[in-house]
Amino acid sequence: MARERVATHPGARGNTLLVLLSLTVVTLLFVAFLGNVKSGNLVSEASLLYVTLIFYGAATALYLAFGVTGLERYVRFALGSTWLGFLANTLAFAHRWWTAGHPPFSSIYEMLLSFVWTLAALTLVAERRFAVRVLGTVTMPLAVVGVVLMQLLPSEVRPLVPALQSTWLHVHVTFAMLAYAACAVSFALALMFLIQDRMHTDTFLAVTSALSTGIYLGMLTRFAPAGGLRVIAWDFTERREVFLAPQVRLFVVIPDLGWLFLAVTVAVAAPLALYVWSRWRKDERALNWANSAFYLGLLFQALALTAFVLRARGGNYASLEAEGLYPTSLSASPFLLAGLVGGIFASVLYLMLYWRRHDLERLLPSADALDRLTYKTIGIAFPLLTLMIAAGAYWANRTWGAYWSWDQKETWAAITWLVYAGYLHMRITRGWRGRRAAYFAILGFAVVIFTFFGVTYLLGGLHAYA
Repeated sequence: MARERVATHPGARGNTLLVLLSLTVVTLLFVAFLGNVKSGNLVSEASLLYVTLIFYGAATALYLAFGVTGLERYVRFALGSTWLGFLANTLAFAHRWWTAGHPPFSSIYEMLLSFVWTLAALTLVAERRFAVRVLGTVTMPLAVVGVVLMQLLPSEVRPLVPALQSTWLHVHVTFAMLAYAACAVSFALALMFLIQDRMHTDTFLAVTSALSTGIYLGMLTRFAPAGGLRVIAWDFTERREVFLAPQVRLFVVIPDLGWLFLAVTVAVAAPLALYVWSRWRKDERALNWANSAFYLGLLFQALALTAFVLRARGGNYASLEAEGLYPTSLSASPFLLAGLVGGIFASVLYLMLYWRRHDLERLLPSADALDRLTYKTIGIAFPLLTLMIAAGAYWANRTWGAYWSWDQKETWAAITWLVYAGYLHMRITRGWRGRRAAYFAILGFAVVIFTFFGVTYLLGGLHAYA
């Protein structure tokens, strides 16, 4: 009897979690339905994206629950939740197209909508076609971050500027979204290859710590005197950023938040420092300390996210550039919020690996198969990147009279192309396989992320609208 109780306990625990998650999803959907009934608009783009977020979030939670418990049923239910989210995502995509009168390619909001839809589609295809059952473990958190960002970005349908009134816009962005989504899938496959190739879990710890440290170091560029954090002021009436002059944003300072982010930076860097110390001194105890410090760093990240949301979602703050108090909003700092959420997701994914590596390895194809799948995916992404650049150059020549103007977006698109060209070159001519090829795939996606988001947010240029 005792043995029977031990055997049935994990299943009962799994059923309890599924029931709780199902009740949460149903409750959220019911609240959304009541809100739509009250507004008199039963079907809207915002509500469809809300449903998309619920199901993508549920899929992410189920994948992470598998990482905690090792129960395979969570993977099956995660796939079903991904399908439901994809259906809502498709309806939101179609609604935007119908409302705007053109494909949703003309703003960063619309491009995110297209990217998330394409990413989910390729995830479903890859999981079914290549039997990579836990691919969504990496891609669904990316989709969740994308949908969260869409909730903060300006979503109004506006007349197209003259430069965007071209069929070549549709061609150019279609290739871009397909290519970027394929790059995201290749990134996920490369990570899974490293797991199957027996890369030490401690190395993943160091990489995750380095990633989180990089995120917070980037945020500390907003560190203000007296320990505040500089964020962009927000005009709630016009629903846009406040500018001092053309292309010059007005920043306000949230007191003490800079000190908190500095403390979080130290906390998330501690596991990396302990890892380096353990390798240098050959002290295995330092690795145990590093994993303990990792939990503390994750707690600090959660505190930073909570404090940022509470302080940045409203309130009036002083500015170093102008007199008086000015409001800010989460909509003024969407990419800061995305960095905070992304760092937490990366940390939780590491813990999933740390707790359930054996179960993950059992569900994944072999290392050789994942290496080939990464190569095939990049083999699809690279021609799409090439066509994206070619279509963009032709479109630029028709619009501005020049094929190439060394705009920031163009330059980084070229860098992205060169990274993946380097991958294919080394693979074909030098026979690169295994970890070196996987590192190239991961580097390529990092450049894609910067090209897609970082250039738009930090550098501007002719592509400021996207």
